[in-house]
Amino acid sequence: MSGFKLPFLATAALSGALFGSGLYISQMVDPLKILRFLDFTAIPQGGWDPSLAFVIVPAIAVMFIAIRIGKRRQAPLFDDKFHEPASKAIDGPLVGGAALFGLGWGMSGICPGPAISLIAFMPDSLWIFLVTMAIGSWVGRFVMPRLTPAQTVVTP
Repeated sequence: MSGFKLPFLATAALSGALFGSGLYISQMVDPLKILRFLDFTAIPQGGWDPSLAFVIVPAIAVMFIAIRIGKRRQAPLFDDKFHEPASKAIDGPLVGGAALFGLGWGMSGICPGPAISLIAFMPDSLWIFLVTMAIGSWVGRFVMPRLTPAQTVVTP
């Protein structure tokens, strides 16, 4: 796509506003709510909070439908092509990255989407998460080439 066009930007802004509002209304921006959802050891005592499942399950259903509709199209409405991951392999870097993401989410109760939504309210401890998230992303740029096998160029 050569330059961003108004329909693309308007759709991105509307999508971001809907996503951020949904995160805030569903309380996914509350780290304690997330930690109570992830604490399966609290089930026997009745302290487990399953309410976020009512956010996650409909989100999966919406994405399932959106992906099915998207597969019928050649391109999105306001872009030249769909931007899909280059690899669909379930490999070590994917599993390791998912494990690190889950570990960080379980420790802090915050993941990147809600953290960005929380910037508007900037609670005291958020800057620690944002700085360490930026450092982790920066370090990942140097670690990933060592974990990913070199691409082999095949010439005809």
